Amino acid sequence: MPSVDIAIPCYQYGRFLRECVESVLSQGIRDVRILIIDNASSDNTLEVARRLAAEDDRIEILAREINQGPHASFNAGVDWASSEYFMVLCADDLLAPGSLKRAVSIMEQNRDVSFAYGNDVHCAGDQLPRFSDFLDDEAGWVISPGERFIGNRCRAPEQYIAAGMVLVRTSAQKQAGQYRAELPHTDDFEMLLRLALLGSVAYTPAIQGIKRMHGSNRTDYYLEERTRDLLERLAAIQSFFSQEGSALPQAERLRRLGARSIAERAYWCGIKDLVRGRESSLALLKLAFQLDPKTALIPPFGYLLRFKESTRGPANLAGFALSEGIALQPTHSTRASKASSS
Repeated sequence: MPSVDIAIPCYQYGRFLRECVESVLSQGIRDVRILIIDNASSDNTLEVARRLAAEDDRIEILAREINQGPHASFNAGVDWASSEYFMVLCADDLLAPGSLKRAVSIMEQNRDVSFAYGNDVHCAGDQLPRFSDFLDDEAGWVISPGERFIGNRCRAPEQYIAAGMVLVRTSAQKQAGQYRAELPHTDDFEMLLRLALLGSVAYTPAIQGIKRMHGSNRTDYYLEERTRDLLERLAAIQSFFSQEGSALPQAERLRRLGARSIAERAYWCGIKDLVRGRESSLALLKLAFQLDPKTALIPPFGYLLRFKESTRGPANLAGFALSEGIALQPTHSTRASKASSS
């Protein structure tokens, strides 16, 4: 089994840290290194980290005396990584059993894959689901050309991906570079776009991770402030297409598609808030009209159909492949199915 490096940024999550680390060590991969990055926590994070490092020599610690913000931790992990594969795993989350082997295996079979991702489940604080529910080695994979992944994210920029549980080929991560501090909320979304420029993308419907919802998650504020959330997603798209993504043949069309998709999302969120008498409706509708003036005249009904399909989801992996317009990759195949990016 190839080597894997996992960076675990931690700030005030000492109560979650041991379970997070143990979810990695229990994956059955001997050649794994863990870097716990403590961002000057005032709780018992450092104490827990030192106990873990004393118990297993595969664990290293980077302890900061001053809080430098989350991006400094993410980027310290990127700089530190030297194994074949790399992941940033937040300290309040966990890997599902078998998920790491599953991702490594498909990327070993398909050397053009830049990163692999899957689904996750949410749990409330310490109420972890049963791990036995996630032992799904036969789930299968879909291999998508990177350009198609980028196009689909522009069509549905609000679509959720558990980016904190993505396994990346380290050589691709080094080429993509560091996370951008000017994108405080959508840095991971923008990073996936950059990584997709460098190769194919592997997706499985299997549960790859468990995300805790405990009230102090980094995304909570943005989920409540939908206008801010959409503006951050727009900033990620603009950042990508003004830099690395500008080399794509259809970069400008995709950039406009992303902006229009955000406008349509803002429009319907604004209408829903207007019906409910919420003040947030005005800011959302204003954003929609600014990004796509046509929404002030004609409601974007097409978005409702796309959103219904994306939230309902396909019944199986073949349905996902069909909806994405890509080829199905059997679990035990030794070759990637090549799909047209047209």
